[in-house]
Amino acid sequence: MRDANDALVLLLAGGIGNRLNILVGHRAKPAVPFGGIYRIIDFSLSNVMNAGLSRVGVLTQYKPLSLMRHIGSGQAWDFTGRSRGVEILPPRTGEKDSDWYKGTADAIRQNIDFIKANPSEQVVILSGDHIYRMDLNDMIACHRAKKAGITIGMMVVPMSEIHQFGAGIVDEDNRIVDWEEKPKVARTNLASMGIYVFDTEYLLAMLARDRSEIDFGMHIIPKAIEERQVFAYPFYGYWRDVGTIQAYWDANMDIIGPDSGISPEAWGIRPNIETKRRMMDRAPARFAAGCTVRSSLIAAGCVIEGTVINSVLSPGVIVRKGAAVRDSVIFEDSVIEAGAEVDLVVADKRIHVGCGAAVGCGDAEAKKIINKDFPTHLYSGITLLGKEARIPEGMKIGRNCIVQTGFSRSSAPLEECQHGVVFSAA
Repeated sequence: MRDANDALVLLLAGGIGNRLNILVGHRAKPAVPFGGIYRIIDFSLSNVMNAGLSRVGVLTQYKPLSLMRHIGSGQAWDFTGRSRGVEILPPRTGEKDSDWYKGTADAIRQNIDFIKANPSEQVVILSGDHIYRMDLNDMIACHRAKKAGITIGMMVVPMSEIHQFGAGIVDEDNRIVDWEEKPKVARTNLASMGIYVFDTEYLLAMLARDRSEIDFGMHIIPKAIEERQVFAYPFYGYWRDVGTIQAYWDANMDIIGPDSGISPEAWGIRPNIETKRRMMDRAPARFAAGCTVRSSLIAAGCVIEGTVINSVLSPGVIVRKGAAVRDSVIFEDSVIEAGAEVDLVVADKRIHVGCGAAVGCGDAEAKKIINKDFPTHLYSGITLLGKEARIPEGMKIGRNCIVQTGFSRSSAPLEECQHGVVFSAA
């Protein structure tokens, strides 16, 4: 039996992720900052690193520049050396019979040459936009022990959520005997995590059959169940798809919550602190006399003079005297000026909240006024601030609002809070 590090890894990082709204307006979903110093893709890359897997292809597509800069040479995750490496694999646009990636299977099909150029007995396929820790070595070992054609990482989810996933019906040996893709009325709540181990020979054969079969869950897996052994690999730890604003906020809050199950440091999750144009290796955070900080994650380079409660602050955030940040996620190099209030907000990089301004104001009733333009994105009271938005002094912005990237006004009326609206950039 070969070592697990003979397996080739393909990491899917090309989805639009438009449910994250303005957070993916200028970056790929896996490149969205998370947990103060990380990006979402750091979790998958670190799982690969911790398993000793050494050959990785990252399949990009939409707005890949930020992601490519973040990954760089792969040195942050030890993917450098004669026999180690990470390669960015964009769609083959412009070639005959090629187009943008149409689905998970199509994305892998367009990179068959990469698979053949990196011979392996197994191919591990991961998603780049999940928050979790998994022992990939154990999953590969189980796959080999059972002589499976495909092994799928799966976990139990609430029945109310199973319609979002592929669902597997298993026997007593965890062999998948039937499959339902995003069922409206499900027979099981065992959900696919989008993590696969394929025998390489079988994967290539399946992809060569029919180019119209573009998705693993919809097309490839149901056929594989009929002709080969397909097994579930049960997973019992913390896992979250942060594909919505609510899920993204929840996962950030889990980091600072007790007994949530998520612990990036204990998991060995490694960020890239030397990314070009994104220096994270800064001086320690400074807490001024008289400030208040409770149940929060404060990254290096932050200066706290005011109040921070139940929030996650990325490097370089400044909270001035008399300002208050509550239940919020603030990206790097943002400034909350004196007397300003930020409540239940996700704010992108380099935002500026002027003196006495209030973002996310309004009581519990105001939280019920959903965003009229994006009712499925913002409905629980969270307000979004786009990259480099500038909130004028004294301006009040209510719940479920979106302040677009680059928003700025030289002056603003001191009007009542507006809920569920979109503030466009000037």
